[in-house]
Amino acid sequence: MVILRALARFACVALAACAAPDRHPDATGDFDLVIYGGTSAGVVAAVQARAMGRSVILVSPDRHLGGMSASGLGWTDSGDNGVIGGLAREFYRRVKQHYDDPAAWREQQPDEYSRYRPEADAMWVFEPHVAEAVFEGLLREHDIPVRRGARLDRERGVVMDGPRILSIATLDGATFSGRVFLDATYEGDLLAAAGVSYAVGRESSATYGEPLNGVQTGRARSHQFQNRVSPYVVADDPSSDLLPRVHADPPGEEGAGDHRVQAYNYRLCLTDQPSNRLPFEKPDGYDPLQYELLLRDLLAGSRHVFGKFDPAPNRKTDTNNSGSFSTDNIGMNYDYPEASYARRAEILEEHERYQKGYYWFLCHDPRVPADVRERMNRWGLAADEFRDSGGWPHQIYVREARRMRGAFVMTERCLRGLDPTPRSVGMGSYNIDSHHVQRYVARDADGRAYVQNEGDIQVSPGRAYPIALGAILPRREECTNLVVPVAVSASHIAYGSIRMEPVFMVLGQSAATVAALAAERGLAVQDLPWEELRARLLADGQVLEQPTSPR
Repeated sequence: MVILRALARFACVALAACAAPDRHPDATGDFDLVIYGGTSAGVVAAVQARAMGRSVILVSPDRHLGGMSASGLGWTDSGDNGVIGGLAREFYRRVKQHYDDPAAWREQQPDEYSRYRPEADAMWVFEPHVAEAVFEGLLREHDIPVRRGARLDRERGVVMDGPRILSIATLDGATFSGRVFLDATYEGDLLAAAGVSYAVGRESSATYGEPLNGVQTGRARSHQFQNRVSPYVVADDPSSDLLPRVHADPPGEEGAGDHRVQAYNYRLCLTDQPSNRLPFEKPDGYDPLQYELLLRDLLAGSRHVFGKFDPAPNRKTDTNNSGSFSTDNIGMNYDYPEASYARRAEILEEHERYQKGYYWFLCHDPRVPADVRERMNRWGLAADEFRDSGGWPHQIYVREARRMRGAFVMTERCLRGLDPTPRSVGMGSYNIDSHHVQRYVARDADGRAYVQNEGDIQVSPGRAYPIALGAILPRREECTNLVVPVAVSASHIAYGSIRMEPVFMVLGQSAATVAALAAERGLAVQDLPWEELRARLLADGQVLEQPTSPR
Protein backbone atom coordinates (compact mmCIF):
# COMPACT_ATOMS: atom_id res chain seq x y z
CA MET A 1 0.00 0.00 0.00
CA VAL A 2 1.94 2.94 -1.39
CA ILE A 3 0.65 5.79 0.80
CA LEU A 4 0.51 3.84 4.06
CA ARG A 5 4.11 2.63 3.76
CA ALA A 6 5.21 6.23 3.39
CA LEU A 7 3.18 7.29 6.43
CA ALA A 8 4.47 4.50 8.66
CA ARG A 9 7.68 6.44 9.32
CA PHE A 10 5.82 9.16 11.21
CA ALA A 11 4.37 9.18 14.71
CA CYS A 12 1.83 11.49 16.27
CA VAL A 13 3.26 14.74 17.55
CA ALA A 14 2.38 17.40 20.14
CA LEU A 15 -1.28 18.05 20.78
CA ALA A 16 -2.81 21.33 19.63
CA ALA A 17 -5.10 23.22 22.00
CA CYS A 18 -5.59 26.23 19.75
CA ALA A 19 -5.67 26.67 15.99
CA ALA A 20 -2.28 26.32 14.34
CA PRO A 21 -1.02 29.22 12.24
CA ASP A 22 -1.27 29.24 8.48
CA ARG A 23 1.34 27.07 6.83
CA HIS A 24 2.96 29.01 3.97
CA PRO A 25 0.58 31.94 4.65
CA ASP A 26 1.47 33.79 1.46
CA ALA A 27 0.85 30.81 -0.81
CA THR A 28 -1.41 31.70 -3.69
CA GLY A 29 -1.02 31.14 -7.40
CA ASP A 30 -1.37 27.98 -9.44
CA PHE A 31 -1.71 24.42 -8.08
CA ASP A 32 -2.52 21.00 -9.43
CA LEU A 33 -5.26 20.70 -6.79
CA VAL A 34 -7.06 23.41 -4.84
CA ILE A 35 -9.06 22.02 -1.91
CA TYR A 36 -11.73 24.20 -0.34
CA GLY A 37 -12.86 23.03 3.09
CA GLY A 38 -10.86 22.08 6.18
CA THR A 39 -13.00 19.06 7.12
CA SER A 40 -11.54 15.61 7.72
CA ALA A 41 -12.12 14.90 4.02
CA GLY A 42 -10.23 18.05 3.03
CA VAL A 43 -7.20 17.18 5.17
CA VAL A 44 -7.06 13.59 3.92
CA ALA A 45 -7.45 14.75 0.32
CA ALA A 46 -4.53 17.16 0.71
CA VAL A 47 -2.31 14.41 2.13
CA GLN A 48 -3.24 12.02 -0.70
CA ALA A 49 -2.57 14.59 -3.42
CA ARG A 50 0.84 15.50 -1.97
CA ALA A 51 1.74 11.82 -1.57
CA MET A 52 0.98 11.39 -5.29
CA GLY A 53 3.44 14.17 -6.11
CA ARG A 54 0.91 16.87 -6.92
CA SER A 55 1.08 20.50 -5.80
CA VAL A 56 -1.85 21.23 -3.49
CA ILE A 57 -3.21 23.90 -1.18
CA LEU A 58 -5.86 23.52 1.50
CA VAL A 59 -8.08 26.60 1.77
CA SER A 60 -10.24 26.48 4.89
CA PRO A 61 -13.03 28.86 5.91
CA ASP A 62 -12.37 27.77 9.49
CA ARG A 63 -9.32 28.31 11.70
CA HIS A 64 -9.46 24.78 13.13
CA LEU A 65 -9.13 21.78 10.83
CA GLY A 66 -10.72 18.34 10.93
CA GLY A 67 -14.39 19.29 10.90
CA MET A 68 -16.61 17.29 13.22
CA SER A 69 -13.93 14.65 13.83
CA ALA A 70 -11.97 17.30 15.73
CA SER A 71 -14.99 19.17 17.11
CA GLY A 72 -16.66 16.81 19.54
CA LEU A 73 -17.72 13.86 17.39
CA GLY A 74 -15.32 11.44 19.06
CA TRP A 75 -17.75 8.52 19.28
CA THR A 76 -17.14 7.43 15.69
CA ASP A 77 -20.13 6.26 13.65
CA SER A 78 -18.09 3.56 11.95
CA GLY A 79 -20.60 0.79 11.26
CA ASP A 80 -18.51 -2.05 9.82
CA ASN A 81 -15.02 -0.71 10.43
CA GLY A 82 -13.60 -3.50 8.29
CA VAL A 83 -14.49 -1.47 5.19
CA ILE A 84 -12.58 1.61 6.40
CA GLY A 85 -9.16 1.50 4.76
CA GLY A 86 -6.47 3.76 3.38
CA LEU A 87 -5.75 7.11 5.01
CA ALA A 88 -9.00 6.98 6.98
CA ARG A 89 -7.80 3.91 8.81
CA GLU A 90 -4.39 5.52 9.21
CA PHE A 91 -6.08 8.37 11.06
CA TYR A 92 -7.69 5.96 13.54
CA ARG A 93 -4.40 4.05 13.87
CA ARG A 94 -2.66 7.24 14.86
CA VAL A 95 -5.36 7.92 17.43
CA LYS A 96 -4.63 4.45 18.87
CA GLN A 97 -0.88 5.17 18.91
CA HIS A 98 -1.57 8.26 20.99
CA TYR A 99 -3.49 6.29 23.59
CA ASP A 100 -0.86 3.54 23.66
CA ASP A 101 1.32 6.09 25.48
CA PRO A 102 0.64 5.89 29.27
CA ALA A 103 1.11 9.67 29.45
CA ALA A 104 -2.12 10.10 27.42
CA TRP A 105 -4.18 8.85 30.38
CA ARG A 106 -4.37 11.84 32.70
CA GLU A 107 -7.72 11.29 34.43
CA GLN A 108 -8.10 7.50 34.33
CA GLN A 109 -6.13 4.35 33.61
CA PRO A 110 -6.47 2.72 30.17
CA ASP A 111 -7.89 -0.48 31.69
CA GLU A 112 -10.71 1.65 33.16
CA TYR A 113 -11.87 2.64 29.68
CA SER A 114 -13.72 -0.13 27.84
CA ARG A 115 -13.15 1.25 24.34
CA TYR A 116 -9.36 1.03 24.62
CA ARG A 117 -8.13 -2.37 23.47
CA PRO A 118 -4.31 -2.76 23.47
CA GLU A 119 -4.41 -5.49 20.81
CA ALA A 120 -6.45 -3.43 18.29
CA ASP A 121 -4.85 -1.69 15.33
CA ALA A 122 -7.11 1.38 15.59
CA MET A 123 -9.18 3.30 18.11
CA TRP A 124 -12.60 4.67 17.26
CA VAL A 125 -13.33 6.93 20.25
CA PHE A 126 -11.13 9.87 21.18
CA GLU A 127 -10.86 13.35 22.65
CA PRO A 128 -11.27 16.30 20.24
CA HIS A 129 -7.77 17.72 20.75
CA VAL A 130 -6.23 14.35 19.93
CA ALA A 131 -8.02 14.24 16.57
CA GLU A 132 -6.99 17.80 15.74
CA ALA A 133 -3.36 16.99 16.57
CA VAL A 134 -3.41 13.96 14.25
CA PHE A 135 -4.76 16.06 11.37
CA GLU A 136 -2.23 18.81 12.00
CA GLY A 137 0.55 16.24 12.15
CA LEU A 138 -0.40 14.83 8.76
CA LEU A 139 -0.37 18.27 7.18
CA ARG A 140 2.93 19.18 8.79
CA GLU A 141 4.63 15.95 7.74
CA HIS A 142 3.69 16.55 4.13
CA ASP A 143 4.48 20.28 4.27
CA ILE A 144 1.06 21.15 2.86
CA PRO A 145 0.26 24.87 2.59
CA VAL A 146 -2.87 25.86 4.49
CA ARG A 147 -4.88 29.10 4.37
CA ARG A 148 -7.14 29.35 7.43
CA GLY A 149 -10.15 31.56 7.97
CA ALA A 150 -10.39 32.15 4.22
CA ARG A 151 -14.03 32.10 3.11
CA LEU A 152 -14.97 31.69 -0.52
CA ASP A 153 -16.40 34.74 -2.25
CA ARG A 154 -19.61 32.93 -3.14
CA GLU A 155 -20.93 35.74 -5.35
CA ARG A 156 -17.93 36.60 -7.54
CA GLY A 157 -15.07 34.37 -6.45
CA VAL A 158 -15.40 31.45 -8.88
CA VAL A 159 -14.01 32.14 -12.36
CA MET A 160 -15.17 29.69 -15.02
CA ASP A 161 -14.21 28.96 -18.61
CA GLY A 162 -17.18 27.02 -19.90
CA PRO A 163 -17.52 23.96 -17.64
CA ARG A 164 -14.04 24.42 -16.10
CA ILE A 165 -13.14 26.29 -12.93
CA LEU A 166 -10.09 28.48 -13.54
CA SER A 167 -9.69 30.00 -10.08
CA ILE A 168 -11.39 30.76 -6.81
CA ALA A 169 -11.07 33.89 -4.68
CA THR A 170 -11.68 34.31 -0.97
CA LEU A 171 -13.10 37.30 0.85
CA ASP A 172 -9.64 38.21 2.16
CA GLY A 173 -8.54 38.96 -1.43
CA ALA A 174 -6.50 35.82 -2.15
CA THR A 175 -6.86 33.99 -5.46
CA PHE A 176 -6.06 30.32 -6.10
CA SER A 177 -5.78 28.85 -9.59
CA GLY A 178 -5.79 25.13 -10.19
CA ARG A 179 -6.10 22.33 -12.66
CA VAL A 180 -8.64 20.50 -10.49
CA PHE A 181 -10.70 21.70 -7.53
CA LEU A 182 -12.20 19.80 -4.63
CA ASP A 183 -15.17 20.93 -2.53
CA ALA A 184 -14.69 19.40 0.94
CA THR A 185 -17.21 21.60 2.77
CA TYR A 186 -20.25 20.27 4.59
CA GLU A 187 -22.31 23.00 2.91
CA GLY A 188 -21.27 22.44 -0.73
CA ASP A 189 -20.44 26.14 -1.14
CA LEU A 190 -17.92 25.73 -3.95
CA LEU A 191 -20.05 23.40 -6.05
CA ALA A 192 -22.99 25.80 -5.77
CA ALA A 193 -20.87 28.83 -6.69
CA ALA A 194 -19.59 26.92 -9.72
CA GLY A 195 -23.14 26.38 -10.98
CA VAL A 196 -23.33 22.65 -10.22
CA SER A 197 -26.81 21.29 -9.55
CA TYR A 198 -27.77 20.34 -6.01
CA ALA A 199 -30.71 19.53 -3.76
CA VAL A 200 -31.73 20.72 -0.29
CA GLY A 201 -34.34 18.99 1.85
CA ARG A 202 -36.15 15.70 1.37
CA GLU A 203 -37.21 14.13 -1.90
CA SER A 204 -40.59 12.43 -2.04
CA SER A 205 -40.62 8.68 -1.53
CA ALA A 206 -41.73 8.37 -5.18
CA THR A 207 -38.79 10.33 -6.65
CA TYR A 208 -36.32 7.43 -6.43
CA GLY A 209 -38.61 4.66 -5.15
CA GLU A 210 -37.48 5.09 -1.53
CA PRO A 211 -39.97 4.07 1.18
CA LEU A 212 -37.94 5.90 3.86
CA ASN A 213 -37.74 9.29 2.11
CA GLY A 214 -40.13 12.22 2.41
CA VAL A 215 -42.44 12.96 5.34
CA GLN A 216 -42.56 9.98 7.71
CA THR A 217 -45.28 10.59 10.30
CA GLY A 218 -46.13 6.90 10.33
CA ARG A 219 -42.60 6.07 11.47
CA ALA A 220 -42.46 8.85 14.07
CA ARG A 221 -41.92 6.57 17.05
CA SER A 222 -38.34 7.22 18.23
CA HIS A 223 -37.20 10.22 20.29
CA GLN A 224 -40.75 11.18 21.18
CA PHE A 225 -42.38 12.66 24.27
CA GLN A 226 -43.06 10.11 27.00
CA ASN A 227 -46.69 11.16 27.28
CA ARG A 228 -48.84 13.26 24.98
CA VAL A 229 -47.59 16.71 25.90
CA SER A 230 -49.78 19.73 25.15
CA PRO A 231 -48.25 22.20 22.67
CA TYR A 232 -49.92 25.25 24.25
CA VAL A 233 -48.53 27.76 26.74
CA VAL A 234 -51.45 26.93 29.00
CA ALA A 235 -51.89 23.18 28.70
CA ASP A 236 -54.83 22.17 26.50
CA ASP A 237 -55.84 25.81 25.92
CA PRO A 238 -55.44 26.71 22.21
CA SER A 239 -56.19 30.37 22.95
CA SER A 240 -52.90 30.61 24.86
CA ASP A 241 -50.82 30.18 21.69
CA LEU A 242 -48.26 27.58 20.83
CA LEU A 243 -45.17 27.08 22.93
CA PRO A 244 -41.81 28.01 21.36
CA ARG A 245 -40.23 25.45 19.04
CA VAL A 246 -43.51 24.00 17.77
CA HIS A 247 -44.66 25.06 14.30
CA ALA A 248 -48.30 25.57 13.42
CA ASP A 249 -48.20 24.11 9.91
CA PRO A 250 -49.31 20.55 9.13
CA PRO A 251 -46.43 18.08 8.71
CA GLY A 252 -47.16 17.40 5.05
CA GLU A 253 -48.53 14.43 3.18
CA GLU A 254 -47.00 11.06 4.00
CA GLY A 255 -44.03 10.44 1.71
CA ALA A 256 -44.08 13.96 0.27
CA GLY A 257 -40.88 15.87 -0.30
CA ASP A 258 -40.20 19.15 1.47
CA HIS A 259 -37.59 21.84 2.13
CA ARG A 260 -36.83 20.73 5.67
CA VAL A 261 -33.35 19.73 6.85
CA GLN A 262 -32.56 17.37 9.71
CA ALA A 263 -31.60 19.11 12.95
CA TYR A 264 -28.11 20.33 13.85
CA ASN A 265 -26.43 20.47 17.26
CA TYR A 266 -23.05 20.94 18.87
CA ARG A 267 -21.44 17.69 20.03
CA LEU A 268 -20.24 18.76 23.46
CA CYS A 269 -17.21 17.28 25.18
CA LEU A 270 -18.29 17.12 28.83
CA THR A 271 -16.50 15.87 31.93
CA ASP A 272 -17.41 15.01 35.52
CA GLN A 273 -13.80 15.47 36.66
CA PRO A 274 -14.01 18.48 39.04
CA SER A 275 -10.46 19.67 38.33
CA ASN A 276 -11.16 19.85 34.58
CA ARG A 277 -14.82 20.93 34.60
CA LEU A 278 -16.22 24.28 33.49
CA PRO A 279 -19.72 24.84 34.95
CA PHE A 280 -22.50 25.51 32.46
CA GLU A 281 -23.05 29.23 31.99
CA LYS A 282 -26.31 31.13 31.62
CA PRO A 283 -26.40 32.52 28.06
CA ASP A 284 -27.37 36.06 27.15
CA GLY A 285 -31.04 36.22 26.22
CA TYR A 286 -31.92 33.12 28.24
CA ASP A 287 -35.68 32.46 28.29
CA PRO A 288 -36.97 29.51 30.35
CA LEU A 289 -40.17 29.36 28.26
CA GLN A 290 -38.04 27.95 25.43
CA TYR A 291 -37.70 24.76 27.50
CA GLU A 292 -41.29 24.35 28.71
CA LEU A 293 -41.80 21.26 26.53
CA LEU A 294 -38.69 19.71 28.08
CA LEU A 295 -40.01 20.44 31.56
CA ARG A 296 -43.36 18.82 30.83
CA ASP A 297 -41.66 15.64 29.61
CA LEU A 298 -39.40 15.52 32.69
CA LEU A 299 -42.39 15.99 35.00
CA ALA A 300 -44.08 13.11 33.18
CA GLY A 301 -41.18 10.90 34.24
CA SER A 302 -38.78 11.02 31.29
CA ARG A 303 -35.03 11.01 32.02
CA HIS A 304 -33.94 11.05 28.40
CA VAL A 305 -31.53 13.94 28.95
CA PHE A 306 -28.76 11.54 30.00
CA GLY A 307 -29.32 9.12 27.13
CA LYS A 308 -26.27 9.95 24.96
CA PHE A 309 -23.39 10.77 27.28
CA ASP A 310 -21.12 8.44 25.33
CA PRO A 311 -17.85 7.96 27.24
CA ALA A 312 -14.56 9.18 25.79
CA PRO A 313 -11.10 8.77 27.34
CA ASN A 314 -10.10 10.70 30.47
CA ARG A 315 -13.59 10.90 31.98
CA LYS A 316 -15.01 12.86 29.06
CA THR A 317 -17.99 12.40 26.77
CA ASP A 318 -19.20 12.87 23.26
CA THR A 319 -22.66 14.14 24.22
CA ASN A 320 -25.28 13.87 21.50
CA ASN A 321 -29.01 14.46 21.14
CA SER A 322 -31.31 11.97 22.83
CA GLY A 323 -35.07 11.82 23.29
CA SER A 324 -37.99 14.16 22.79
CA PHE A 325 -36.42 17.55 23.55
CA SER A 326 -32.66 17.61 23.64
CA THR A 327 -29.63 19.28 22.08
CA ASP A 328 -30.97 19.03 18.51
CA ASN A 329 -32.45 22.42 17.66
CA ILE A 330 -35.31 21.07 15.56
CA GLY A 331 -36.64 23.32 12.82
CA MET A 332 -34.20 26.20 13.29
CA ASN A 333 -31.76 25.40 10.45
CA TYR A 334 -33.90 25.23 7.33
CA ASP A 335 -32.28 28.19 5.59
CA TYR A 336 -28.71 27.43 6.74
CA PRO A 337 -27.52 25.51 3.63
CA GLU A 338 -28.02 28.41 1.21
CA ALA A 339 -27.84 31.29 3.68
CA SER A 340 -25.34 34.15 3.49
CA TYR A 341 -22.38 34.10 5.85
CA ALA A 342 -24.09 36.74 7.99
CA ARG A 343 -27.30 34.74 8.21
CA ARG A 344 -25.39 31.55 9.01
CA ALA A 345 -23.66 33.39 11.85
CA GLU A 346 -27.09 34.29 13.24
CA ILE A 347 -28.22 30.67 13.01
CA LEU A 348 -25.06 29.45 14.77
CA GLU A 349 -25.52 32.03 17.52
CA GLU A 350 -29.13 30.93 18.03
CA HIS A 351 -28.08 27.26 18.20
CA GLU A 352 -25.36 28.03 20.74
CA ARG A 353 -27.74 30.11 22.88
CA TYR A 354 -30.36 27.36 22.71
CA GLN A 355 -27.96 24.61 23.72
CA LYS A 356 -26.31 26.62 26.51
CA GLY A 357 -29.77 27.54 27.79
CA TYR A 358 -30.78 23.89 27.68
CA TYR A 359 -28.05 22.90 30.12
CA TRP A 360 -28.56 25.96 32.32
CA PHE A 361 -32.25 25.15 32.54
CA LEU A 362 -31.58 21.53 33.55
CA CYS A 363 -29.05 22.59 36.17
CA HIS A 364 -30.82 25.58 37.73
CA ASP A 365 -34.57 25.83 37.08
CA PRO A 366 -36.25 24.92 40.39
CA ARG A 367 -39.15 23.24 38.58
CA VAL A 368 -36.81 20.61 37.12
CA PRO A 369 -36.94 17.43 39.23
CA ALA A 370 -34.24 17.51 41.90
CA ASP A 371 -32.64 14.25 40.79
CA VAL A 372 -32.13 15.66 37.29
CA ARG A 373 -30.65 18.93 38.57
CA GLU A 374 -28.32 17.14 40.96
CA ARG A 375 -27.06 14.72 38.33
CA MET A 376 -26.62 17.31 35.57
CA ASN A 377 -24.65 19.61 37.88
CA ARG A 378 -21.96 16.94 38.13
CA TRP A 379 -21.09 17.70 34.51
CA GLY A 380 -19.57 20.63 32.66
CA LEU A 381 -17.50 21.51 29.60
CA ALA A 382 -14.00 20.03 29.53
CA ALA A 383 -11.59 22.88 30.28
CA ASP A 384 -8.73 21.33 28.31
CA GLU A 385 -10.75 21.13 25.07
CA PHE A 386 -11.51 24.01 22.67
CA ARG A 387 -9.45 26.35 24.83
CA ASP A 388 -9.78 29.34 22.52
CA SER A 389 -13.60 29.17 22.68
CA GLY A 390 -14.18 28.48 26.37
CA GLY A 391 -14.71 24.74 25.96
CA TRP A 392 -17.35 25.18 23.24
CA PRO A 393 -16.84 23.21 19.97
CA HIS A 394 -15.60 25.09 16.93
CA GLN A 395 -17.89 23.35 14.44
CA ILE A 396 -21.64 22.80 14.58
CA TYR A 397 -22.80 19.40 13.37
CA VAL A 398 -24.07 20.15 9.87
CA ARG A 399 -25.66 16.75 9.38
CA GLU A 400 -26.94 17.67 5.94
CA ALA A 401 -26.96 20.77 3.77
CA ARG A 402 -26.67 20.89 -0.01
CA ARG A 403 -26.30 17.56 -1.78
CA MET A 404 -24.87 17.57 -5.29
CA ARG A 405 -26.95 16.23 -8.16
CA GLY A 406 -24.07 14.59 -9.94
CA ALA A 407 -23.24 11.99 -12.53
CA PHE A 408 -24.82 9.29 -10.33
CA VAL A 409 -27.28 9.61 -7.43
CA MET A 410 -26.92 7.23 -4.49
CA THR A 411 -30.34 6.15 -3.20
CA GLU A 412 -31.86 3.86 -0.59
CA ARG A 413 -32.10 1.19 -3.29
CA CYS A 414 -28.33 1.35 -3.85
CA LEU A 415 -27.63 0.97 -0.16
CA ARG A 416 -29.84 -2.10 0.06
CA GLY A 417 -28.35 -3.70 -3.05
CA LEU A 418 -31.58 -3.49 -5.04
CA ASP A 419 -29.99 -1.28 -7.72
CA PRO A 420 -26.42 -1.67 -9.00
CA THR A 421 -23.73 0.77 -7.89
CA PRO A 422 -21.06 1.09 -10.58
CA ARG A 423 -17.35 1.88 -10.05
CA SER A 424 -16.94 1.88 -6.29
CA VAL A 425 -14.61 4.48 -4.74
CA GLY A 426 -15.27 3.45 -1.14
CA MET A 427 -17.83 1.84 1.10
CA GLY A 428 -20.39 2.86 3.69
CA SER A 429 -22.15 0.66 6.23
CA TYR A 430 -23.72 2.75 8.98
CA ASN A 431 -27.45 2.86 9.67
CA ILE A 432 -29.62 5.05 7.49
CA ASP A 433 -29.67 7.84 10.06
CA SER A 434 -31.79 10.98 9.92
CA HIS A 435 -32.51 13.09 12.96
CA HIS A 436 -35.88 14.79 13.36
CA VAL A 437 -36.68 17.60 10.93
CA GLN A 438 -39.82 19.12 12.46
CA ARG A 439 -41.94 19.41 15.60
CA TYR A 440 -45.65 19.94 14.92
CA VAL A 441 -49.12 19.68 16.43
CA ALA A 442 -50.76 16.27 16.10
CA ARG A 443 -54.20 15.22 17.34
CA ASP A 444 -55.49 12.04 18.93
CA ALA A 445 -58.77 10.27 18.12
CA ASP A 446 -60.64 12.68 20.36
CA GLY A 447 -59.16 15.75 18.65
CA ARG A 448 -56.87 16.63 21.57
CA ALA A 449 -53.66 18.36 20.46
CA TYR A 450 -50.22 17.07 21.40
CA VAL A 451 -46.63 17.60 20.29
CA GLN A 452 -45.06 15.24 17.78
CA ASN A 453 -41.52 15.09 16.36
CA GLU A 454 -41.03 13.83 12.79
CA GLY A 455 -38.14 12.83 10.57
CA ASP A 456 -36.10 10.41 12.68
CA ILE A 457 -35.04 7.31 10.75
CA GLN A 458 -32.74 4.61 12.15
CA VAL A 459 -32.71 1.65 9.74
CA SER A 460 -29.85 -0.65 8.86
CA PRO A 461 -29.11 -0.96 5.14
CA GLY A 462 -28.48 -4.65 5.81
CA ARG A 463 -24.94 -4.68 4.48
CA ALA A 464 -21.83 -2.69 3.73
CA TYR A 465 -22.39 -1.05 0.36
CA PRO A 466 -20.23 0.55 -2.37
CA ILE A 467 -20.35 4.27 -3.17
CA ALA A 468 -20.22 5.12 -6.86
CA LEU A 469 -17.53 7.23 -8.50
CA GLY A 470 -20.34 9.19 -10.17
CA ALA A 471 -21.59 10.29 -6.74
CA ILE A 472 -18.49 12.47 -6.23
CA LEU A 473 -18.42 13.85 -9.79
CA PRO A 474 -20.60 16.62 -11.25
CA ARG A 475 -22.34 16.11 -14.55
CA ARG A 476 -19.93 16.69 -17.41
CA GLU A 477 -21.92 19.57 -18.88
CA GLU A 478 -21.79 21.44 -15.55
CA CYS A 479 -18.14 21.08 -14.46
CA THR A 480 -15.23 18.96 -15.67
CA ASN A 481 -12.60 19.72 -13.02
CA LEU A 482 -14.41 19.51 -9.67
CA VAL A 483 -14.66 16.57 -7.26
CA VAL A 484 -17.02 16.54 -4.24
CA PRO A 485 -16.38 14.03 -1.42
CA VAL A 486 -18.66 15.48 1.30
CA ALA A 487 -21.78 17.06 -0.24
CA VAL A 488 -22.02 13.96 -2.41
CA SER A 489 -24.71 13.15 -4.94
CA ALA A 490 -27.25 11.25 -2.87
CA SER A 491 -30.89 11.37 -1.87
CA HIS A 492 -31.72 12.62 1.61
CA ILE A 493 -32.24 9.12 2.94
CA ALA A 494 -29.10 7.62 1.36
CA TYR A 495 -27.05 10.56 2.59
CA GLY A 496 -28.23 9.68 6.10
CA SER A 497 -25.92 6.67 6.00
CA ILE A 498 -23.12 8.02 3.82
CA ARG A 499 -22.65 11.18 5.94
CA MET A 500 -20.31 9.60 8.51
CA GLU A 501 -16.84 11.00 9.20
CA PRO A 502 -14.90 7.81 8.30
CA VAL A 503 -16.72 7.69 4.96
CA PHE A 504 -15.91 11.35 4.29
CA MET A 505 -12.23 10.54 4.85
CA VAL A 506 -12.44 7.54 2.53
CA LEU A 507 -14.11 9.64 -0.15
CA GLY A 508 -11.61 12.47 0.43
CA GLN A 509 -8.75 10.13 -0.43
CA SER A 510 -10.55 8.78 -3.50
CA ALA A 511 -11.52 12.27 -4.65
CA ALA A 512 -7.92 13.45 -4.40
CA THR A 513 -6.76 10.40 -6.35
CA VAL A 514 -9.21 11.26 -9.13
CA ALA A 515 -8.04 14.88 -9.07
CA ALA A 516 -4.33 14.03 -9.04
CA LEU A 517 -4.56 11.58 -11.93
CA ALA A 518 -6.79 13.91 -13.95
CA ALA A 519 -4.38 16.82 -13.40
CA GLU A 520 -1.40 14.68 -14.41
CA ARG A 521 -3.11 13.42 -17.57
CA GLY A 522 -4.86 16.68 -18.48
CA LEU A 523 -8.26 14.97 -18.47
CA ALA A 524 -11.73 15.91 -17.37
CA VAL A 525 -12.43 14.14 -14.09
CA GLN A 526 -15.23 12.23 -15.82
CA ASP A 527 -12.76 10.82 -18.40
CA LEU A 528 -10.26 9.12 -16.13
CA PRO A 529 -9.93 5.43 -17.12
CA TRP A 530 -11.68 3.38 -14.48
CA GLU A 531 -9.20 0.53 -14.28
CA GLU A 532 -6.33 2.95 -13.74
CA LEU A 533 -8.20 4.70 -10.93
CA ARG A 534 -9.28 1.43 -9.33
CA ALA A 535 -5.76 0.04 -9.35
CA ARG A 536 -4.39 3.12 -7.60
CA LEU A 537 -7.15 3.14 -4.96
CA LEU A 538 -6.51 -0.51 -4.12
CA ALA A 539 -2.74 0.05 -4.02
CA ASP A 540 -3.31 2.80 -1.44
CA GLY A 541 -5.39 0.60 0.83
CA GLN A 542 -8.93 1.57 -0.08
CA VAL A 543 -11.66 -1.03 0.40
CA LEU A 544 -13.93 -0.96 -2.65
CA GLU A 545 -16.06 -4.06 -2.34
CA GLN A 546 -17.14 -6.74 0.06
CA PRO A 547 -18.99 -9.95 -0.82
CA THR A 548 -22.49 -9.53 0.60
CA SER A 549 -26.03 -10.56 -0.19
CA PRO A 550 -28.59 -7.82 -0.85
CA ARG A 551 -31.28 -7.31 1.80
